[in-house]
Formats: sequence, structure tokens, C-alpha cells
Amino acid sequence: MSAEEERDGVRLTNLDQPLFEGAGASKRDLVDYLDAVAGRILPRLAGRPLSVIRVLRGQKPFMQKNVPKYTPSWVRTVTMWAETSQREVSYALCDDRRTLLWFANQRAVEYHPPLVRAGAFDRPTDLVLDLDPPSGAAFGSAVAAAHLVRRALAGAGLEGAVKTSGAKGVHVFVPLDAQAPVEDVAAATRAIAARAERLDPALATTAFIREDRAGKVFLDSTRAGGATVAAAYSPRIRPGVPVSFPVPWDELDRVEPRDFTIRTAARLLEAADPWTDLMPGPQRLGQDLIDEGHTIPIARVQAMHEGKRRARARRETP
Repeated sequence: MSAEEERDGVRLTNLDQPLFEGAGASKRDLVDYLDAVAGRILPRLAGRPLSVIRVLRGQKPFMQKNVPKYTPSWVRTVTMWAETSQREVSYALCDDRRTLLWFANQRAVEYHPPLVRAGAFDRPTDLVLDLDPPSGAAFGSAVAAAHLVRRALAGAGLEGAVKTSGAKGVHVFVPLDAQAPVEDVAAATRAIAARAERLDPALATTAFIREDRAGKVFLDSTRAGGATVAAAYSPRIRPGVPVSFPVPWDELDRVEPRDFTIRTAARLLEAADPWTDLMPGPQRLGQDLIDEGHTIPIARVQAMHEGKRRARARRETP
């Protein structure tokens, strides 16, 4: 088997190299997996400004937003203003198999689309909660927190679908009718997180500052608008290369993230697309939920002010 080949006009090179230290997989395994699931992952990426995490030989993983100068002319792009770097950023739109294979050849392991589409940056298509268990905690704690979120959603007349994050947590997605502006979706996300926390404050917390979480599962409500989330079926840069994988609610208690890897996930799918099959239809956010959320401080802003307050207190303490 050659270390080089061509698929869909894309020259694939160094296929026999290890993907990264501890991966237990080669670059060929990554290419073969993404090619096998192209029909499932592309609908998650298409039309969305894409960020990827690449891992080059001998280097630490890095997130790439701006496409490199050597990007082929056939890769579609969209330009957006980035507030953090105060510059225009040219994002790729991964709309087809050819572009996906090109990314795979660039050793792009993780695929992180935003919750908005190009041309509609102010109208999120999904409300998302990222459930992050504390270090060393069993995956079951994230699962238990996901069921709290499901109850909170039901109380607001909403339904969601759930997937493993591919790391140690869980992502809950609620598809929206793309009518609510970013600020209202962000507010509704905060409200759902707060309601879930109130259901079992001994298990879950909305505390953004890590030291304030007291060993609880963090209900991250900051994934709104231009924020990105690892796509369903995206590999993750973890030992064994696990994959973010959709799971029915009634099976969530019986799985572990390591059940789904680039070596096993494609076979588990066969001809199915569970993320599409499990996803409810687009929904409208209730005004009461939005109004409640607007009374809850924005986590990052609150954490920034609290961090400054604590630093000042430490300096003033004799």
C-alpha cells in the first residue's frame, strides 16, 4: 500500500505516518474515516465558517481559522471580522468531499463549525449546552447532568438531541427556527443552564470560574452565535482518537466516549445518520425563557470582573 494516493483530485501524502503521539492511528486512518462519514459530517459543516484543529508532526495541536495562502482556489471561503484579533479572517466553507479530503491531508483532526451560517451571522441555528465534568470524574456525571438539561428543556417546551463531545463531556443541541437574534439565544441558553442547575445543585453548576465549581459538572452556556462546537462525527485529539457521536437519550447511560473512535464509528453507522434521525425539528424560543436569561449575567463578563476583584483583594491583603 502506497503512502501516497489521490482521491477526488486531492493528492494525499504521508498516509502511513502516526497521526499524533498516543493516537494509536495513522494519517490514513483519519483520511479513511472522514471519507467514510463524509455524507454525515458535511451537512454539519456546509455553509458555516469552519475552524479546525490541526496537529503537525513534532508540533502541538493548533486551531486554524484563517485559511493558509496555499489553500486551493476551489476551496470556498467567507471573510469575517474577528474582534479578538481585530482583523479580517478568511474562513473555509467545507461544503464537499474534496474540501474535506484536503483538510484531512492537512492533518486537520477536529472540525469546529459555529452555530451560525455564512450570511446569517446574527441568527443562530441551534441552542447548545456543553456539559463538562470535573477532572477525574466519570462520564456518568456528565450523563446525569445531561438528563437535568433535558428536564429543563422539557419545562420550557423544548426538545434536544445529545452526543458525546468526543472528549469527556456531552453536548446537548436544540435546533432553532433561526429567527431569534444572537443575544436572545445566548440569554435563553443561560436560562436553561440556570434551570438545570436548580434541579440538582449538588451535581451541576453554572460557575464559570473553575475554582468555584466544587467538583460539579459545569453547564457551559457560553456556546452561542459565533462560538464553535465540535461537530457531530468530528474526531478529537485524544488518545485513541475518539469521535463526537450521537446517542439516543435512552442509551446515553450505557455508553462511554471511548466506544466511538475513528476505527469503530464508521462501522457503527452503516447507512444511518443518527444525528439527523435523532434531531427534533426547528423550535421557537419562548419569550419567558429569553426574558429570564437577560436577567442572568453573561458568564465570561462576570468572571472577568470577579477575577479582577479577587486579584485586587489579594493585593490589598497584608
